[in-house]
Amino acid sequence: MRKLGTLLSGKRAASKPAGRSQTPLEFDGVRKAQGAQAKNRIIIAIACFGLFYTAIGARLVQYGMRSPETVSSISRADQLLISRPDLLDRNGEVLATDIRTVSLFAEPNKIVDPDEAIELLATVLPDLDMRGIHRKLSSNSRFQWLRRQLTPKQQSQILALGIPGIGFRPETRRFYPGGPTASHVVGHVNIDNKGIAGMEKYVDGQGLGDLAAAGLTVNEDLKPVRLSLDLRVQHVLRDELAAAMDRYKAIAAAGVVLNVNTGEVIGMSSLPDYDPNNPVEALQKDRLNRMSAGTYEMGSTFKAFTTAMALDSGLVKMSDSFDARGAIRIGGFTIKDFHGKNRILSVPEIFIYSSNIGTARMADLVGIDGHKEFLTRLGLLTRMQTELPEVAMPNQPAEWKKINSITISFGHGVSTTPLQTAVAAAALMNGGKLIEPTFLPRTAEQAATVAVPVIEPSTSQNMRYLMKLNATKGTGGSGSRAAVDGFRVGGKTGTAEKVVDGRYSSAVRFNAFLSAFPIDNPEYVVLVVIDEPKPEEGMRSATAGLNAAPTVGAIIRRSAAFLGVRPRFGNDMQALSLSY
Repeated sequence: MRKLGTLLSGKRAASKPAGRSQTPLEFDGVRKAQGAQAKNRIIIAIACFGLFYTAIGARLVQYGMRSPETVSSISRADQLLISRPDLLDRNGEVLATDIRTVSLFAEPNKIVDPDEAIELLATVLPDLDMRGIHRKLSSNSRFQWLRRQLTPKQQSQILALGIPGIGFRPETRRFYPGGPTASHVVGHVNIDNKGIAGMEKYVDGQGLGDLAAAGLTVNEDLKPVRLSLDLRVQHVLRDELAAAMDRYKAIAAAGVVLNVNTGEVIGMSSLPDYDPNNPVEALQKDRLNRMSAGTYEMGSTFKAFTTAMALDSGLVKMSDSFDARGAIRIGGFTIKDFHGKNRILSVPEIFIYSSNIGTARMADLVGIDGHKEFLTRLGLLTRMQTELPEVAMPNQPAEWKKINSITISFGHGVSTTPLQTAVAAAALMNGGKLIEPTFLPRTAEQAATVAVPVIEPSTSQNMRYLMKLNATKGTGGSGSRAAVDGFRVGGKTGTAEKVVDGRYSSAVRFNAFLSAFPIDNPEYVVLVVIDEPKPEEGMRSATAGLNAAPTVGAIIRRSAAFLGVRPRFGNDMQALSLSY
């Protein structure tokens, strides 16, 4: 029985599940295997971390070896305003530059007593808006501007007050050394140093404004932008315009000096002007840039374009004559001459005597469609293309009729800007090529790529002759007062009556003189306009020949040397020939 019990207990033992208790030897083997796996995991983790930080370190070294970035996010206090490039004239004279300044700010959450802070600030800044500042200092905000662009003296005085919660941030301010000398061309910036007028606005449009809008600033000096202006000529032009305004008691005056072969604007001024260092003056309505942003009926200066049109059409020759003995009556209007000769006039006589009748007959011969097409070809009926943002669109009749063509022939019925009048005149002088104006330097070769032929060279040659004839003393031409000995000036006057209460008034005029020199081989067009001049003392009239023409002569006399034009004496008319 004991033996059977032993056998039975052995069977029961054999029938137990496999998950029996491990022996000490078996347990030690499992523990070693698990330890090896953990060690491998640790080694892999260490290797991964090592690779990760090695990559970061390599990247940091790479960044450290790079040259400094030119553009960065605005974060530091000295990067609040985007830097602007200097504006220079063609000779390198500074027209606009950045200067460092500071602005006053407050942290209202740190202001202990707003009333006391305001009283202290008022001792340095008495013109502060007390109510507005109190509202800012009492707010729950963490930052408020109090005054932008302080002087160093103001900063020093406010620092001495020791007001908690008041601080300064460096900023950039635009400075114009010449003040108003070239204000309408250079333009100005706003309080945030962004260009909002003139070439300052143009510069922003070339990418600088995009950087500012994106919240970026430039850490290094920008390359200066050189303009086509000659500051010396600009000064002469503005000075003579100011003298003319005073002498003739005019409400405004403006002028331009334009290179006929490149389209460069060498000088352009419009008075009254403003100081861009105090740009609020520009908001006054009489500070308009009359040269490019104002449109006017240009009067008899348009007779130059009508004559060129007639000659270029082939329908009229320099040797032709037209009947100017009687007035032209059309559509209830009477067309007559200011100082009529009451006889048949040749083409040169029509030009130098400024005959409305003769000019109207030439326009009628060309026809309405041809007249409109010619003025469009010269760019006088479309918006002028140039860098300056302030450019007005010319005005013309919605429907051209015969009466429109006739009055437009002598400068009434179409309003255009004086600058594009000068540009069109340059095409009459330079051999017949229309070159859009530019306020940036441009070579003759560059100009040739954008020049558009608009008239025949022979027509240009004949127009030079007529312009010279009209400004030569002793010929009876209306532009003889513009003559300057040695500089061979040619030109055409324009005395346009202005509309008052819906009617043309002979007492209120817009005068102009359109000139070119040296006329045998023109290099420059000079145009001067004088708005509502009064008769000079001792004179009974105030026509363009008595005020605009001598003003042009004075500008040429003073600026010719700066423009590199040498005087030449002799019989100037012998240098010109006609093309019949």
